Amino acid sequence: MIKRCVIGASIAALLSILPAAAEPLRVKFGVLRQQHSSETLSILDLPAEDDTLAGALIGVADNNTTGRFTGQSYEAIDAKLASGEDAVAAAQKLVDEGAIAIIADLPADDLLHVADALKSRDALLFNVSATDDRLREDDCRANVVHVAPTRSMLTDGLAQYLVWKQWRRWLLVKGSHPRDELLAAAYRASAKKFGAKIVDERVYVDTEGGRRSDSGSVQTQRLIPPLTQGAPAYDVLIAADESEVFGNYLPYRTWDPRPVAGSAGLAPMSWDAAHEQWGAAQLQNRFRKEFRRGMNARDHQAWVAARMIGEAATRASSADPKELAAFLTGPDFSIAAFKGVRLSVRPWNRQLRQPILLSDGRMTVSVSPQEGFLHQTSELDTLGVDKPETKCRLK
Repeated sequence: MIKRCVIGASIAALLSILPAAAEPLRVKFGVLRQQHSSETLSILDLPAEDDTLAGALIGVADNNTTGRFTGQSYEAIDAKLASGEDAVAAAQKLVDEGAIAIIADLPADDLLHVADALKSRDALLFNVSATDDRLREDDCRANVVHVAPTRSMLTDGLAQYLVWKQWRRWLLVKGSHPRDELLAAAYRASAKKFGAKIVDERVYVDTEGGRRSDSGSVQTQRLIPPLTQGAPAYDVLIAADESEVFGNYLPYRTWDPRPVAGSAGLAPMSWDAAHEQWGAAQLQNRFRKEFRRGMNARDHQAWVAARMIGEAATRASSADPKELAAFLTGPDFSIAAFKGVRLSVRPWNRQLRQPILLSDGRMTVSVSPQEGFLHQTSELDTLGVDKPETKCRLK
């Protein structure tokens, strides 16, 4: 009994002279997310209540696993906007609550308003949903890192594959909304860039009906063939339907028996719940086990953003937004994202370089950049606007 007491006293004395363990570096970031429309063509595409947030939470868990050994602690603060709620006020509240970064699932204009409002607050924004090229070009901001790919990256990824397949003649069918025209413009630019030809364009006019209730198979079967009838000879139909009004009606209903790509059929995307290459199956399985659904592109982009925050905080040993931004845009940063190569940030416009998956909704058909499309710096820079063409002047 005496011996035990002596040993215990010795241990206590030793512990008393050891330096106290350092407090972990606490890193808070917000998840500012919009309400996504439930007006989808397929009930399989209805947005989940935890859309985007789920990916960020998986990223937090991964960061904390590493943080136990490196002395960091991570926390995500959810901020889902109600209809009509001010995104700027919500973002400022997140910063007031200690967020040093915000994972932003916002439309382009809202993202710009938040970025400008937070210029003096030293908070870093991670864009995980807006694909508008102008956010990386004329309207680029120094405090925004773009994890979501641009429209031009997506259309270039599809164009490379179609040209590799020698399917160079395209029939372009676009929607009647402004963002459909932006997507159509991106496909025109990709066709010109890689040597494809758009032989004709057609417009599908949105009549503002109920997208699911008014889509009876008999009615649709009669409407779609005339839209595509009498077109010049083409190899593939490209659907530019970012508004999700008609794209999924096209496969198997066109006048000529041709494949459909773009907004339906073979679709370019940053992530797909069916993707399982390069170890992606383990991330997909963890996500499905935790949230009882598949991981969509916004979820994955939020996960990547959270991991970027964790990697930067670890390597810079800091939670200062300026130091994180400097590391993320520097030559030493790269991150694995289960896409076959390590990803890095284009320093001239803060866009994350990444491969583009081409999926038919059941499996990954191919991954761009395709073989043979070379670049002097990175083959990933064959996708989207390259440095010599950029209009970005960071401010």
